[in-house]
This record gives sequence, structure tokens and C-alpha cells, in this order.
Amino acid sequence: MDTVRPAARERLLDTAGELFYRDGIRAVGIDTIVDRSGVARMTLYRHFASKDDLIAAYLERADERYWRWFEAAVGPPDAPLHGRIRGLFAALGDVLAATGHRGCPFLNAAAEFPDVAHSAHRIAAGNKRELRERLRAVLQEAGARAPDTLAGQLVVLMNGAYASGAALGTAEPAVEAAEAAVQLVEANLPKAESFR
Repeated sequence: MDTVRPAARERLLDTAGELFYRDGIRAVGIDTIVDRSGVARMTLYRHFASKDDLIAAYLERADERYWRWFEAAVGPPDAPLHGRIRGLFAALGDVLAATGHRGCPFLNAAAEFPDVAHSAHRIAAGNKRELRERLRAVLQEAGARAPDTLAGQLVVLMNGAYASGAALGTAEPAVEAAEAAVQLVEANLPKAESFR
């Protein structure tokens, strides 16, 4: 059976994404991406005017995929809050347990590109701001007190789990972060809505 080879742009993004995540964005050169993808250098530059454009496209695609993952992890709006929070951290644990996990691609990009004007940093920071906003909306819908503050705390827990999971090579930080998240959320819900 014939298989259709992905279009050149997708092959470039697939290859760059794998290498950028595994080895670090700055460590990967255009020559390596061209060699690994099987796409001619001229074709690469037809799709991406510079390495910075390729980096931005990689992070934008990662961002789109992240929101699909997030929506699946938190479940539908009518689900109980405890299930949504536990589901999010369980999905995070699956990410941390995956072979080749190197932390959050957005935190990694922000660390590699500390200049806030760089497109990589802007996209990474935008992902984290959107995460906080989406969590705030989930918490507000459930009637949590101080949903913005609580959302910020949950983002810190998630980011800490990403970093600890990458450093330790284990999914255990997600389990610990989930327990802390449950305690934080429970403390900010009306007593009748407690989910322990």
C-alpha cells in the first residue's frame, strides 16, 4: 500500500520540532534540519525566510496542539470541577511519563530566548498567559473564590511539575502537583462544593 509522504513544510516542522525539543532550539542548525527532513535548503527558505521564522512556526504549531491536549484533559464544562482538575494533572503525568520528555517546550523556549521581544519568547509567554486565563475561566465557572489567583497557583504547580519531571525523569511530580492542586482548589470552593 502506498503511503503519502507529508508535504515539505510539514516534514520540516516535524523534523525541526523533534530536534528543537530534544536537543534545544539554539543547538540545532538549519543544515541538520535539511539533512534529516530530506527537504532541499531552497525549499526550506521558500517556506521559512529564516530560522527564527521556523522557530515561530514550530512554537505556533506546538501551541495549537497544546490547546487540543488541554481541552481533552480538562473535559467538558459541565463535568465536576474535581474531575476536571484531576484529569488535567493525570494528563500532565502522562506527558511526564512519555519517553523523551524534556519539560515544557514553552518554558524551554522562553529560557533559550530571554529577550521578551523575540518571537519565540512572545509565543511561549502567550501560551502561559492563555493557560492561566483558561484555568481562571474553569475555576470561575465552578464558583471558586479568587479564580485569577488560584489559576496562577495552578500554573505554577504545572510548570514545576514539568521542570521536576524533566530533571528527575519521572511522572511523580505530576502526582504531587495534583494533590497540591486539589487542596488549593478545595480551599477556595464554598464548603458545600468541597470535593474530597
